[in-house]
Amino acid sequence: MSISSEQRKRVIDERLKLEGQVKVSDLSLRCAVSEETIRRDLVSLEKEGHLKRVYGGAVLAKPANYEPPYLLRQQVNSEQKALIGSRAAELISSGDTIVIDVGTTTLELAKAISGKERLTVLTNSIAVAYHLMESLNEGRFSGKIIVIGGQLNPEQQSLSGALGEEVMAQFRVDKAFISVGGLSMKRGISDYDLNETILSRKMIEAADQTIVLADESKLDKEAFTEITPIHSVNTIICNVSPPKEWQAALRTHHIQWIEVQKKGLSQGSG
Repeated sequence: MSISSEQRKRVIDERLKLEGQVKVSDLSLRCAVSEETIRRDLVSLEKEGHLKRVYGGAVLAKPANYEPPYLLRQQVNSEQKALIGSRAAELISSGDTIVIDVGTTTLELAKAISGKERLTVLTNSIAVAYHLMESLNEGRFSGKIIVIGGQLNPEQQSLSGALGEEVMAQFRVDKAFISVGGLSMKRGISDYDLNETILSRKMIEAADQTIVLADESKLDKEAFTEITPIHSVNTIICNVSPPKEWQAALRTHHIQWIEVQKKGLSQGSG
């Protein structure tokens, strides 16, 4: 059953924000309308400044420093994020004090925490705190959860701002688990929201080890604002191996790169 023009345009906008591009053929199937109808929708959206038409589809008019809402991001690369989150959970030991920032990959880490005792977990993510609470109630691990307060961003399910920064500055933690919008050797790790980025920086300053969770879509990408230079990172967990041109820098800065794969795990060190 086909959907209305306005509904189709919302679908096109969402796919563009998630993936940066759309194809006429894919949209035709998704919306159950002809390719010619989709082309007319693209013409209309181009006139409104939402996109730029290219052969076979369209791309974002300008790749603005925009991060899709949290719930939409959960749908992207979900399998890879689950693998990365599960591997990250293996780096947690009983008795650890850890901090987990906002992100859909760090949410997968929270879901995977199991079998640990006497954990102390700090987080500014509403979603992470909720899943950890459920796990505590179900006896999957023991310990306590500290929610770092601040201003609520309902779209990203996060808390941040000056209050959270002051709270975070009072703690020392063993490990900081950081989710990123971009990862490059030149600019280090970066993200989109300024307040969340500043709080993630405070988490790294408080931690003995910084562990970055990044799927392949984040590699060689620079988001709006820098969190920390690459030399401040101890470990990177990703679903692919590092680009060859990165390997010298990884070795120089003694950064461990852990690659996770669908069929088993392989690990390499920089």
